[in-house]
Amino acid sequence: MTNEQSALTPSWGLTDLRHAIEAAGVALWSWDVETDRITMDARGFDLWSVGAQGEITFEDLSMKIHPSDRDRVRAAFAATRAVTGAYEIDFRILSGDDVKWISARGRGSDEGIVGDVMFGIFLDVTGRKHAEEAHELLAGEMSHRVKNLLAIASSLTTITSRSATSAAEMAHELTGRLAALGRAHDLVRPSTADPRDAALIGDLITILLAPYDDMGAFTGRVRVSVPRIAVGEDAATNLALILHELATNSVKYGALSVATGTLDVTCSVHDDDVALVWIERGGPSVETPAQAGYGNKLVTRIASRLGGAYRCDWSASGVIVNLTMKMDRLSA
Repeated sequence: MTNEQSALTPSWGLTDLRHAIEAAGVALWSWDVETDRITMDARGFDLWSVGAQGEITFEDLSMKIHPSDRDRVRAAFAATRAVTGAYEIDFRILSGDDVKWISARGRGSDEGIVGDVMFGIFLDVTGRKHAEEAHELLAGEMSHRVKNLLAIASSLTTITSRSATSAAEMAHELTGRLAALGRAHDLVRPSTADPRDAALIGDLITILLAPYDDMGAFTGRVRVSVPRIAVGEDAATNLALILHELATNSVKYGALSVATGTLDVTCSVHDDDVALVWIERGGPSVETPAQAGYGNKLVTRIASRLGGAYRCDWSASGVIVNLTMKMDRLSA
């Protein structure tokens, strides 16, 4: 070894190595392939939640392995002597009422074997595994959301194309509907979040109707009074479409078409039923349409998805809409 190589090679003692191992959270193990005896350091016994017996058989340890992983781990350890080079096995163990993830690492094909003893390490990778599971769950949910949104967008495109009389009108109506969906989804958290952070129906209604409040002669002409009710992703999507259709009709023909018109949205709960009431006042006189348009059909269809019904009273003083929904559907 040259002087330069010697200068680059650290001079480590056993104490230094022990400190490095402890800092890395590594548990050391050795396995006598002839007697099947496993020896671990104190960290290893603590990790497996077994008494510091000095030596323990692999069969003893395997009883701590999660039943779903036990056969796989047994087969993997039995095959390690045929593996060339490094190997790594991740599995779960039972520690009281808790489940831990352990990564066992070593070298196979008897590489590095001393006598009949193989050496390796155990690492507690529970935190990493939980993070991976949360990531996979979130990725799966986001994939589900994207597919749902694409299906909804396709359906909305078809419905809008039937009711629009021109390409410009279709683009305007479709853009508005999709924008309403976007505002609704901004409120909805992934299911991995704290349930206390779930979107509330009051926030959803207020945000969706805020643009129309700014269009009037005074602030506060759109008033929302609802109890604290959590709303899930699917329900938020459906409710956003309903509110957008009602608001669009109001801007075209109802109270929101004039600067001094007002809109009151209230909500009440009766057992498992949620009743939403939409009341317009101060707008032009309205009449019951000769036939239901596509928007009306869309609202009726969506209301049924929420386990309820939609009813509209075309009174001369202003439209009154009654929308009933099931509480369990709103949380979905």
